[in-house]
Parts: sequence; structure tokens; C-alpha cells
Amino acid sequence: MTALTGIKIADFSRVLAGPYASMLLGDMGAEVIKIERPVDGDDTRTWGPPFNEDGTSTYFQSVNRNKLGVTADLSTAAGKAKALEIIGQCDVLIENFTVGTMEEFGFGYEELHKKFPKLIYCSISGFGTSELAKKLPGYDLLVQGMSGLMSITGVDSESPTKVGVALVDVISGLHAALGISAALVSRAETGIGQKIAVNLLSSALSAMVNQSGAFAGAGVTPKAMGNAHPSIAPYEVYKAKDQYLIIAVGNDRQFVDLARVLNLDIATDSRFESNSARVANRTALNEFLNQKFMTETAAFWTEKLAAFGVPAGPINSIAEGVKLATDIGLDPIVRITDSRSGKISKTIANPIIFSETPVTYRLGAPDLGADD
Repeated sequence: MTALTGIKIADFSRVLAGPYASMLLGDMGAEVIKIERPVDGDDTRTWGPPFNEDGTSTYFQSVNRNKLGVTADLSTAAGKAKALEIIGQCDVLIENFTVGTMEEFGFGYEELHKKFPKLIYCSISGFGTSELAKKLPGYDLLVQGMSGLMSITGVDSESPTKVGVALVDVISGLHAALGISAALVSRAETGIGQKIAVNLLSSALSAMVNQSGAFAGAGVTPKAMGNAHPSIAPYEVYKAKDQYLIIAVGNDRQFVDLARVLNLDIATDSRFESNSARVANRTALNEFLNQKFMTETAAFWTEKLAAFGVPAGPINSIAEGVKLATDIGLDPIVRITDSRSGKISKTIANPIIFSETPVTYRLGAPDLGADD
């Protein structure tokens, strides 16, 4: 038994935000039916390299496991009829077409709600549904820039930098999955479905938490600070003898212990006695720390600091990050044998651990039209 056993999802979404949301729900037991256009399907089927040995895009594979695959040309009467039949069997619909497209197909929320009042309808857009918003293209990179995220990412304010993954899409997908889960709970009480609207811009602003909150609450516009933290010190990256080292001191006790391990007489220095003082005197503090960290390896400092409960660690590659997760027993990679094609795929595991209703991995990413 899984958490969402018995729930069926009609997934009209493509690329990342919607497919990520539906995959997470599929891992939890929902039956997800991925509906793609014939011939070429989801754009990410061609996004590569890298590709697996069988030619499957690893991008597509990373967000489309545990899904049935069907095709429907929504510009034709036959395709619309096929899609409508699927929708009528489902509890949830997810879509991230350009705003107004589903209405043009006759699959807008108002029309479907009349036919299927229990249907939960999740619509993901770039900027919302206003007339001005409709003119803006909803791509993750653009939203990273237009939301302000790139302005606080990078070495300084002169070098705006995107995050190394389509983070806004991922966060929007998480918001969509959370909204759908809440709507399912509500429907269990009321018997009525509802529309959930998620947009990338609002998701990005929300996800910038303390940074966007600084503007909302105090009128402060944050700027890029490289690896430093605007409100905590020392909380950044330093160079050890052999490689970079992360130090993440979150309170005064940890700072006292840091000074003790480094054998530096700085814990009682008035410039560094409190976090606020350390933030104000970050440059002076870093002069002490940089000189000390360069005398030993990152592994040396990590071990010494860990013994005192001071957060420290190296900057890993993704391969090293996966190895770390494996070494500590998190089983980060799952191996799936697709029952339809026999193909074997490897993907990163769902990070949510349930004590009673564990996630399952039943199907790999579907070939185009695999379940037509």
C-alpha cells in the first residue's frame, strides 16, 4: 500500500516543473498517465547529451519514471476525444501549456469542472494569467533573471549567475505537488475538486525566503556576495591547503569552538563576540581564518571541527556527493527495469521516506506512446 494508491493523474505537462510534480506523486503510488503529442512528444526527449545507451535522454528520464505513456493530438477531434476519456477517469489533471492553450482545446478548468466536479486541476505557468503575464515566456532561466535570483547569485553584483540547475522549475514542481496533495485532502472532506495555480515567478520569490523577505520586511535589496552569507559569519568557503572548505557557523557557541580548534584568540575580540559583530567585521575575521585554514588540508580541518560539532566539509562534485550519500546509507540511486520494454534505467531516488507507505519504483520513463 502506498500513500496515493487509487489516485489517477492525467499529466499534460512537459519539460520539468509539471513532470517533476507528477513523478513525485507517481512514486507515492498514483497512476500517472503522461499525455504527449504524437511524433516528437515531450521536448526533453531530445535534450542531450548525455543520452543512455538506448538513446534515451537522461534529462527526460530524470523526471518521468512511474508513468504510463500515451499520445494524443489535441488539435484533432479524435485526439480530444481520447484525452477527454482519460481525464474522465482521473482525479487530477496537471498542465503547463502556454496560458489559454487548454481553453482553446476545450479543456479549461471551468469547462472540465462542469463535466467532472471532483477533478483537481493544476495549472503551472511562468508568470500567472494576467494579460501582461501572458506575454512573458515562462522559461526557468528567464525567471531566474527576472525574479532577482540571478542578482544574488555569483561572485558579485557585476556578475549575475544562474543556479547550476533549473531550480525555479523544480521548486514550482514541489509547490504543485504540495498543492495537489492538499487538494486531495480537501476533496476527501468536501467531495469537490478545485483549481490550483502555480507560477514560476511567485515560486522563485517565495523560495528566496530571507533574501526576498529582506526586501518585503525592511526594504533592503540584497546583492550577490559570492559564497558569503548576508546575515551570518563565518558562513562561507575558505581555501585549505589542498582544496576548498565550507565553514557554516550558525551561533556563538560554534564560533567559540571554531576559535578553540584553530587555536585563535578571537572569540573574546569585541569585533567577533556576536554574530552581528562578525557580519560587520567579516573582512577582518576572514584574514584570521584564511591564514589558518591554509596550513592544513580540508580533510584535517573537517575532522577536527566535526569533533567539536562545528559544521564543516569539502565542496564535492556530484559524483562525490552521490558517493557520500551511498556511504552513509541513503541509497541515492535506484535501478528500474521497465516491465514494458525491458529497458534498465538508473535515476536519483525520491528523497521522501515514509515509515508506513514507502515510495515505489514501478516503471522507467515511457517510450513515446508506450501505452497507446
